[in-house]
Amino acid sequence: MKKIIGIALAVLAISCQQNKIGFVDNVKLLDGYQEKVDVETKFNAKVETLSKKRDSISQAFQLELQEFQSKAQSMSQKNAQEQYNLLQQRGQFVAQQLQQEEQALQQSSQAEMDTLVNKVKDQIEAYGKTNGFTYILGGGEGGSVLYGVDTQDLTEEILKILNDKYKN
Repeated sequence: MKKIIGIALAVLAISCQQNKIGFVDNVKLLDGYQEKVDVETKFNAKVETLSKKRDSISQAFQLELQEFQSKAQSMSQKNAQEQYNLLQQRGQFVAQQLQQEEQALQQSSQAEMDTLVNKVKDQIEAYGKTNGFTYILGGGEGGSVLYGVDTQDLTEEILKILNDKYKN
């Protein structure tokens, strides 16, 4: 029995030595990836433009509403109610359009980020295959690596490869 346990431990020790394991800090990798930085910058600019558009439309609508309120006093109640209903409908329509633009922007941003994450995963996989890794684990916030020896941290190497590819 002791011989079997000894052999099993020896086989386990040998097989563990054959596995090459590394890890990547996902947060650090993505935060340092220039393409991700550029995508975020692009979408932040679009969000800012949409926000300015929303503010501009809101101010114009407020002015129109104030103007209507001034004129409404001299209108018949029926006419004032009709005008108010039209104004309200237009306001709802504009709000819906802005909301649709915002949703389209969010979907576009999410799709581009998903593509980017897949590109990073593909590069990690290619790196692992090229360099003989059995496993490359993900670390950082929400990652599965609670501790790793610095020599097994592949983050900087893969980040350099990603950024070099992106530059070209």
